[in-house]
Amino acid sequence: MIIDMHTHVWGGRYDLHTRELLENCERYNIAKIFVSGIARQYPDESEVRQHNADVVRFKREQPGLVEGYVYANPRNADASEVVRRGIENDGMIGLKLWIAAYCDDPLVYPLVELCIDYKVPILLHAFHKAVNQYPDESTGVHVAELAKRYPEAKLIMAHLGGNAYHGIKAVRDYPNVWTDFSGSLFGREDIDYAVDQVGTDRILFGSDMPGCSFLTNYAQMMEADLTAEQREDIFANNTVRLFNLNV
Repeated sequence: MIIDMHTHVWGGRYDLHTRELLENCERYNIAKIFVSGIARQYPDESEVRQHNADVVRFKREQPGLVEGYVYANPRNADASEVVRRGIENDGMIGLKLWIAAYCDDPLVYPLVELCIDYKVPILLHAFHKAVNQYPDESTGVHVAELAKRYPEAKLIMAHLGGNAYHGIKAVRDYPNVWTDFSGSLFGREDIDYAVDQVGTDRILFGSDMPGCSFLTNYAQMMEADLTAEQREDIFANNTVRLFNLNV
């Protein structure tokens, strides 16, 4: 079984992206996808509402296949209400935070505390770059600081932190941090390194579709130095346990 816990419907491209996601689910026999809506780095309240409405629509059109993250911009005055509404009313199973604020910014604390109360994970974009780092773009160091402040939070550092040898090193001592390798940016040796540092129980399978290749991420898994049981855990079982899914 394969669960892709990191996909998107980008704002303004609903028909194109949902069609691509569904085609890939059928082509590669993906059992479930987790979806969030994003577009601009600093979306206003109306843009955030539309992103989340797109995910809710996709969930309703594809029950059983699509799960949703509620997306929030911590800089918006209604961010906490967005999270409450997404989880309580719309059935979202986690929170997505992108690049509107560093994930350890005090603006984020109320949202993390809500997720702790709701017992839902938080998917955190994190990317360490040699050049062109965005303002307010978190790295593994920011994720580690958040994990240290909130050891009861369930945090997912996306993309192996953008540089496995930077991001994984930062979070390896925090058992409340999981990671995915979505983004088609890595070779299998990065997965091998992550497994060596944090074990297979804290690694999740995601692709960052559309725009990034499911097949590339799948191939990295098949080439990595893993047992069949470890592959099953990363492909699906770890996500089932973390999100408390009934599959």
